[in-house]
Amino acid sequence: MFYALMADGVVVFHFLFIIFVLFGALLVLHRHFWVWLHLPAVAWGMAVEFFHLYCPLTSLENSLRFHAGAAGYQGDFIGHYLIALIYPAGLTPQMQIGFGAVVLSANLLAYARVIKRWRARPKAP
Repeated sequence: MFYALMADGVVVFHFLFIIFVLFGALLVLHRHFWVWLHLPAVAWGMAVEFFHLYCPLTSLENSLRFHAGAAGYQGDFIGHYLIALIYPAGLTPQMQIGFGAVVLSANLLAYARVIKRWRARPKAP
């Protein structure tokens, strides 16, 4: 039971990390300190997609599921709904590059707006 709960927690964290990679620049618009967390997260997210790297969260989750006695991603709400979002069926290298391009484009647009706001701020005398 403990391992299954931990695996579910890793899936939730993984999903939230992906959301942060995609939309974290919106936090940067409101609080500039988020840039120090968001830019490395974006770099990692794009590296995983563009270079087909294996995310360590996936390894951790699979290990926890193995220790829980589970063979796959079935049986509970989190496993059924979030796993399919993080690991879509039929994921190809071309799709991963497309996802990476979406992440890159979304963040370039958001950071262009961040830079525009920073430049528009009144300068201190």
